[in-house]
Amino acid sequence: MKSPLLSLPGAVPAEGVDEGVAAHYGDLFREQRALADGSGFVDLSHRGVVTVTGEDRLSWLHLLLTQHVSDLPAHQATEALVLSANGHVEHALYLVDDGQTVWAHVEPGTQGALVAYLESMKFFYRVDVADRTDDIAVVHLPAGSIAEAPEGVVVRETPYGRDLFLPRQDLESYAADAGPAAGLLAYEALRVEHHRPRLGFETDHRTIPHELGWIGTAVHLQKGCYRGQETVARVQNLGKPPRRLVFLHLDGSEVHLPAHGTEIRVAGEGEAEGRKIGFVTTSVRHHELGPVALALVKRNVPVDARLLAGDTAAAQEVVVEP
Repeated sequence: MKSPLLSLPGAVPAEGVDEGVAAHYGDLFREQRALADGSGFVDLSHRGVVTVTGEDRLSWLHLLLTQHVSDLPAHQATEALVLSANGHVEHALYLVDDGQTVWAHVEPGTQGALVAYLESMKFFYRVDVADRTDDIAVVHLPAGSIAEAPEGVVVRETPYGRDLFLPRQDLESYAADAGPAAGLLAYEALRVEHHRPRLGFETDHRTIPHELGWIGTAVHLQKGCYRGQETVARVQNLGKPPRRLVFLHLDGSEVHLPAHGTEIRVAGEGEAEGRKIGFVTTSVRHHELGPVALALVKRNVPVDARLLAGDTAAAQEVVVEP
């Protein structure tokens, strides 16, 4: 779905899964600094929006999601996962309940599969699931923003900012009054800075929550009764995840950033040289930190090992403890 905000001056379209919104509006670092200072907004209208209504909505979702939501207070934001039977991450939901409806935004293009799964699990519960992507657009306001949400708009407030579930027809008029627009590359740079994983970027077909630090933010360890819970409990109590998320400081002399999926190897001489130990998940240019990235590496890689992301030298910073 192509955003009308791509008509703003300087807008350069994003590509791949983020197609449909602007990657930037002509000045990547200015846009990053604006967000870091609490001004402007980000058009996330390409993301999927799913709602759940009905009096059983919270108790029902509590049985399906990794998060404890049965007693979720109205207007309190949280995030949750849907796991496979083997404990692998299938969906990531960023949600809030407004007292009558649970609102969630999800990765672009995943809302159809999520709705189909939720519909298959309704049974006798009094719930209604809807894909609202066609009529609701997500807009992000950074932390510290003094911009006001329009009356009646559902807001999901987190330490990183506020997500507005805005009627899609109001997107252009809201943008005209919301301050300078920042593109998705600026938003992603701050996401990487804060070590926040993203489905489809930091995940693959075998990712489990422990590997990415989703334990505590999207997984509640004092509840069970959801698909994949056995894997979560087993890793938590008896073992360690096979991989761990790391933050990489990349060699700034390189012209190109290593792409998603670029192999990571141990640098230096000796037997370990050339051994593949992981891959780059997201790489960005940050306005203060320079070129940085998130990556998944094998758990037993020493935390002080010098790495190569493709041909780019990289120093690692621990995100998930080995």
